[in-house]
Amino acid sequence: MDALVVDDMVPFADWPAAARASLAFLHRTVGLDVWMVTQLVEPQQVVLHAHPSELLPPGTTILWDRSFCRAMVAGAGPRVATVAAATPAYRDLRTGLPQRVAAYIGVPLVTRDGEVFGTLCGVASRAQPRVLARHLPLVEMTARLLSTLLAGEPQGQRALVSSPAVIRDRPT
Repeated sequence: MDALVVDDMVPFADWPAAARASLAFLHRTVGLDVWMVTQLVEPQQVVLHAHPSELLPPGTTILWDRSFCRAMVAGAGPRVATVAAATPAYRDLRTGLPQRVAAYIGVPLVTRDGEVFGTLCGVASRAQPRVLARHLPLVEMTARLLSTLLAGEPQGQRALVSSPAVIRDRPT
């Protein structure tokens, strides 16, 4: 039998590796300035992973009540906003991120019990063309796969931010 070439399809080592690879893939495929996997640790939304990581280091926090993701999860804002300034739920939000969010796409990450774990989201500092909405099914499927992997991962393997010393607040 011939040797099979499968090196590029080996399963990810763990959930954090799958999350990081998903962010890199979405950045390459969809675009936007930065993609994040976050965890809700009320009253904060904590960045677990971001791509490119130098734009938002792990542990960066956003106040949940100022978050585009909170509005999206609550159903007050859409999952895709190509022009945040023209979207009532997002228009006046000041997240504390380094640059103002002009475009947003986000989907909840959900535990097996149906609780919100966090989000998978991408943001841009410039408004985006309406064609961005075509990528929503890809982002939703990616989030659902990450949620599925999250449900099977031991809690200690998720690379959760466990120490307040690791969390870096962004000035608002």
